[in-house]
Amino acid sequence: MSTRIPTTAAECRGKISLENVGVAVVKLGAMDLAQKEQLADEIVREQQALFTSFLVQKQFGVSYEKMEFLLNILFVCFLAMKESGVTWRKITDDDVDVCMTRYVESVKFGMDQGPEQSQELLKQFIAGHPEQALLAYVQGETADWLKRITPEDSDRYVMLAAANMVNCIGYTNSTCVQRKRKAAKVKR
Repeated sequence: MSTRIPTTAAECRGKISLENVGVAVVKLGAMDLAQKEQLADEIVREQQALFTSFLVQKQFGVSYEKMEFLLNILFVCFLAMKESGVTWRKITDDDVDVCMTRYVESVKFGMDQGPEQSQELLKQFIAGHPEQALLAYVQGETADWLKRITPEDSDRYVMLAAANMVNCIGYTNSTCVQRKRKAAKVKR
């Protein structure tokens, strides 16, 4: 696998382009509260599991102020999905769980490696991600958000949920997730 990280918009792989993300950001910025409420209702109808990933944050002790950051990430992700013109499969709770488990295990593995190996694993993750433009946006926004906030232990849940939203969007239709989903159903 190539570990070359895209350095231009044209090099980003995925169904969602950097342009789609940019349009989504602009559209969200122009929305008033009523329009955001309508958008939230639409997400609940079309991608309820992603919306649940946002709602559950309160149970982890995340403040409403910090939940707002995650809600804006969700809004941009959903708007970018719409801008792409692709018909997206509904992401299920099982998809969210599979993607979260996969991501957490990857992060744990990376933490057990030396600095050089960890850096190489991060490069591989980015280079192999199916939605690189959306991933870049979420990583950038999360890094900026971390600079602006007073750190709390519950911030890790917000960061995990933001990363997992992108992973769910990118990996939901991959054979890896489909195999794990089928295996989970067999075990039940």
